Amino acid sequence: VQLQAYGGGSVQAGGSLRLSCKTSGVVFKFKTLNWYRQAPGKQRELIATITANGTSNLTASVKGRFIISRDNTRNTLYLQLNSLKPEDTAVYYCNTQNWGNDYWGKGTQVTVSS
Repeated sequence: VQLQAYGGGSVQAGGSLRLSCKTSGVVFKFKTLNWYRQAPGKQRELIATITANGTSNLTASVKGRFIISRDNTRNTLYLQLNSLKPEDTAVYYCNTQNWGNDYWGKGTQVTVSS
């Protein structure tokens, strides 16, 4: 199982980014997929989940600003980040589970300056 996250970068507050996570080695369309982030000095936190049927859930701090989506034809997970704030600065990771094991992408850095 491989997950490759990309699309991070440096933006000013109020800006937008789109993260992508290309996945292989799993039957993508049946999987629940997650985005986590880890800010400096903090624990990794779950921020967005999308189920196989497309139901999404976002943590309160990003709800209304971030959008999680998936393209089953491309085996790719997305996270649209809008109205970015300095506190969104973190390494963002995609994640899924397969046969009870957690799989992680390498992480992509998002830096938001004020």
